[in-house]
Amino acid sequence: MLISARNLKGAAIIARDGAIGEIDDIYFDDEMWTARYLVGDAGAWLFSRKVLISPISIEKAPEGAKEVFVNLTRDQVKNSPDIDTHKPVSRQHETAFMDYYGYPYYWGGPYLWGDAAFPATLAMPPAVESQMAAAATAARRREAEESFDEHLRSVNEVKGYHISAADGVIGQVDDFIIDDESWAIRYIVIKTGGWLSGRRTLVGPKAIEGISWEESKMFVSLTRDQIASGPEYLE
Repeated sequence: MLISARNLKGAAIIARDGAIGEIDDIYFDDEMWTARYLVGDAGAWLFSRKVLISPISIEKAPEGAKEVFVNLTRDQVKNSPDIDTHKPVSRQHETAFMDYYGYPYYWGGPYLWGDAAFPATLAMPPAVESQMAAAATAARRREAEESFDEHLRSVNEVKGYHISAADGVIGQVDDFIIDDESWAIRYIVIKTGGWLSGRRTLVGPKAIEGISWEESKMFVSLTRDQIASGPEYLE
């Protein structure tokens, strides 16, 4: 099922033993175009602390229900590594997060989620880890420790970025459409024309040539006419 980032924002995060908070943002991987973390605002419970929730822990996220259910406890989330949402998330922080929950790393493998195509399968570790799997995990750990920080991107930040088509600027980023099984971003919703009265249309990640964080622009390989004449997106 496809769900929108807009509808996920503000949804309650429900653990096994009660509410955690609500979704404030989504961090996505700008290389694989996949939502890697939900950013939860724990509210008064944790003094408005922000926490990361991996799709690996999500049991269901019904479209329109405004609730996301996770197979975690409140204590697990409470004791998870701190995250400063005012700074980019480094690979080192991701390593600490994955190690805390006992999740395998999603980077370095052949599939969208490392050794798996879907994050839900990573929540069920094998009964016995082979020597080869252990060696691969150690290699990825070394790679993470030795690499430069690789920043994830915020949906809140990118929303509103100008769209630079092959022949000029047209519209702005309005939303992201996410597959709730793989958590891949299937479409970027572009609002053409005026911000308040523009028409919404969809563009796939394959058409995205890059993002300039300094210029607040997303570069698309399509022309303005191709984007503007695409099927209208209606929520």
